[in-house]
Amino acid sequence: MPKAPLQISDYFVLPLALPVLPSFPVPSVHYLYLRPHDPKIPTADTPRSLFLVNVPFDATELHMRHLFGSQLGGGRVERVEFEGSRSVSKPVVAPPVQAKKGKKRKRTETQSMEQVEGAQLPAGWDRELHQSGSTAVVVFVDRASMEASLKAAKKTAREGKEIIWGEGVEEKVPKLGSERYLNHHKLQYPDQASLLESVNAYMTAFASLEATRAEALARQRQEPDEDGFVTVTKGGRNAPVRQEEAQEKAEKQREKRKGLEDFYRFQTREKRKERAGELMKKFEEDKEKVRRMKERRGKFRPE
Repeated sequence: MPKAPLQISDYFVLPLALPVLPSFPVPSVHYLYLRPHDPKIPTADTPRSLFLVNVPFDATELHMRHLFGSQLGGGRVERVEFEGSRSVSKPVVAPPVQAKKGKKRKRTETQSMEQVEGAQLPAGWDRELHQSGSTAVVVFVDRASMEASLKAAKKTAREGKEIIWGEGVEEKVPKLGSERYLNHHKLQYPDQASLLESVNAYMTAFASLEATRAEALARQRQEPDEDGFVTVTKGGRNAPVRQEEAQEKAEKQREKRKGLEDFYRFQTREKRKERAGELMKKFEEDKEKVRRMKERRGKFRPE
């Protein structure tokens, strides 16, 4: 196995020997780069996670469990989050304060939306492949397991021990090559039972989301805002008895604004201008009325 640097920047290098295949009978080495996970937004799982770069394209969670648990003998893996997959880790946030009324409704709608997005048709491939140079986050059961795995990887690289990628799990993962595409052709036409199950799961989640949104709209129709207005939503109003509350709030707002009309000097000037404009308009209207009367009678004689 060719010599490689033990560390590049803050990444430790772990050489992996790729198995020799009949289609490519040449020994080759794949280099895996790993370090403790240090994201910009940490989560509760960050202290017990490793960040991997240049993950083999055919890597599965079983491969990673076997690598760190059996081949390196480090620690137990809880889960693996590959690049592009949805993370289940939640950011570390401050303890929640007293929640408002609308918070529960918002969380419920978010959960329903996640259920709709999670409902999918049966998979068309038996295993996922990754792009060259992709990344992954390996979450261990505890921090001690993560540190033991990292220490074992550094020791293996330093001593030059050979680790064959995927050795021992060849029969436990779906095959690649022609068998993969034959199986893909079969999976493209799922049986009626599994297809019906997927459709029912999606429609159930969608109905739950629609019911949650309808409840939110119903609450908006029944609760007037600070100005006493009731939100107009699709479907009309369900609670006309709330009109008294809306009128009461509107009256309170008018009482608050009472006496503030002439508070500023410019408001007084504007009112005088408006009054003068109204008088001029009335004067012009009267002049026009007198002119029309003269045209009709020929001559106007006041009494």
